[in-house]
Amino acid sequence: MSLRFGFQHSCCIICAGSDGAGIVMTSEADRGRIDSMKDNEARLSSLYDEYYDKIARYAYARIGDRAGAEDIAGEVFLKALESLGTYRERGVPMQAWLFKIAHNLVVDHLRKGARYRTVPSDTVEIMDKADLETSVDANMELQRVITAMRGLTGEQSEVVRLRFFGGLTSREVGSLLSKNAGAVREMQRAALEKLRQALNEGRPRDRR
Repeated sequence: MSLRFGFQHSCCIICAGSDGAGIVMTSEADRGRIDSMKDNEARLSSLYDEYYDKIARYAYARIGDRAGAEDIAGEVFLKALESLGTYRERGVPMQAWLFKIAHNLVVDHLRKGARYRTVPSDTVEIMDKADLETSVDANMELQRVITAMRGLTGEQSEVVRLRFFGGLTSREVGSLLSKNAGAVREMQRAALEKLRQALNEGRPRDRR
């Protein structure tokens, strides 16, 4: 998927020449802001292809609705584009900033108690038996993981979602949670241990 961004710059100074004609001049500070805006726009555009699916997976892990998760992922980039003029990195990389927006949108979605959306039958792709079985198995395993995550603390769940569904590094997760990378790795270790225990306990045993 690709997304095209566009904006118009109006950072200029109108000066009057000796003949009264208007001369448009751009100050050095304005040029700096324009260049910064262009750089941020280019970064956001490149992050769209890399992070759209990751943000959708992160949202899906929270709300359990694929269509809603994709809507949230799209809205993340629209809101980011709207706020691009005021974005400053300040220790939080742009990709982590996108997940912060996603977190807020997910919270709003859950607060509103949005219902699951049905998918029109004519938009459903028909898969062959082998692909269908693989898809069902993968979805069942994903649901087991999401269910098991209910036994984690709030921060542990967020670390798992950001690290494994969102694909962020420990450092990027730490910038969002105001923790250092070592603390994030420790929370991740504890969370994965709890998940392993929960998944093993819930796995049916072989009967002989």
